Amino acid sequence: VEIVARLNGFDIDRKLVQDFATGAADYDVAWDHTSFYSAYAPYLEPLNAYFSEEELAAFSPAIIESSTIDGNLYLMPRHSDISVVHYRTDLYEDPANMEAFEAEYGYPLAAPETWQQLGEQARFFADPANNMWGTQWAGKDEGLNGRFMELLQANGGDILDAEFHPIFNNEVGVETATWLHDLYQDGILPPDMTNYVWPEVFNNFCNGSIAVYTEWYGWYSSLQDPDGCPAVAGNFGLVRAPMGTTDRHSGWAGAHGYSIVGTSENKVAAAQLIKFLTSEMVLYEESSQGALPVRDDVWARVIADAETSGVPLDVERLQIAQTQISEDFTTPPLISDWLAVSNIVFPAVQEILITPDIDIQARLDEAAADVEELLDDAGYYS
Repeated sequence: VEIVARLNGFDIDRKLVQDFATGAADYDVAWDHTSFYSAYAPYLEPLNAYFSEEELAAFSPAIIESSTIDGNLYLMPRHSDISVVHYRTDLYEDPANMEAFEAEYGYPLAAPETWQQLGEQARFFADPANNMWGTQWAGKDEGLNGRFMELLQANGGDILDAEFHPIFNNEVGVETATWLHDLYQDGILPPDMTNYVWPEVFNNFCNGSIAVYTEWYGWYSSLQDPDGCPAVAGNFGLVRAPMGTTDRHSGWAGAHGYSIVGTSENKVAAAQLIKFLTSEMVLYEESSQGALPVRDDVWARVIADAETSGVPLDVERLQIAQTQISEDFTTPPLISDWLAVSNIVFPAVQEILITPDIDIQARLDEAAADVEELLDDAGYYS
C-alpha cells in the first residue's frame, strides 16, 4: 500500500476538496469523516455493492446511518468520538471546595448534569491570576461551531431547521451565545481560547489548568499517562455530556473512516483494503489504544479487557460512551455546504466571545442572513 499523504483531518479535508475540484485525486482510498464527507459525496464511490448486510451489521447503526446519504453508503467507520465531560476529581472531592461550593450555590459539588451546573462550577474554580481556568473549548473553525451547535441543541435550538434555514439567531441562540460571551468576559475561559483547536485544548487540561470541560474520548490514554500528564493522570472523571434547558443531552459526535475515490481504477482492491482496515482484528488493536469502537464485537472485547485493568474509570468510560453513541450520537447536517456554513458561524461566535459590548442579536442576525444567502444561492430552497 502506498500512502500518498499523511495529514491531520482538517488538512486532509482541504486536500480532498482541492483534488476533487481539480481532478487530481489519483488515489484509491481516502480518509473521511462524517462531518466532512457530504461536501464531496459526488466524487466518492457508493460502498453498498462492496459490503454485505451481514458485514454492515457488525457496525453501530447510528454511525452507518450518519455515513449514508440518499441510501448510498459513502464511508466505512474506523473509530468514533463524542463529547464527554472531563472533570478534575481532586478538585471536586476536596472537602474545602465541597463546603465552599455548596455554601455559594446551594447544591452539592458533583460532576455537572446540566450546562448551567457546568458554568457555575467553572466560575467557582476559575482563578486567572494563577492560570486556572474554569472551562474551555476549541475556539475556532468547525470545532467552535460544533460546540455552539451542541449547546443550541441541548437548549432546544439548532444551527439550521429541517428545511436548512438558519435558526441560531432566535431566542435560544441569543441566550446560548450570551452564556458563552459572559463566561469569556468574566475570565472563566482562557483569553487565547479563540486560537485553540484540539491539541491546545488537550494540553490545557493535561497541564492542570482546566477544572471541567467537554472533550473527546480519544485523549483518554494520554491523559492517564503519569509521565505525560502528571497533573491529571488518575485525577479526573468522566460523565455523560450535560443537558441544557431541555432533557436532551449534548451529543456532538462523529466518526473517522475510509471512502473509495470515485475515479479509482482499483475499486474492488480498494474495498478489500477498507475491509481489512475496518476488520475486528485491526479495530480491536486501535481501540485498545483508546479509540472508541464502531463494531459491536470490538466493544465486547475492549470492555472485557477494561474489567481486568484494575482502573474503574477504564470500564466506566466505555459504558458511558456506549450509552452516548446509542442515545446521543448527533452529527452536523449531512449537506455539502456544512463547512461553508460553519465558516460563517464560527467567526460570529468568536466576535461575540471577545467583544465586551457587542449586540449579540445583531451579530447573529448578520451571520444568519449570510447563511441564508449562501444556501439559497446553492439551491437548498428551490
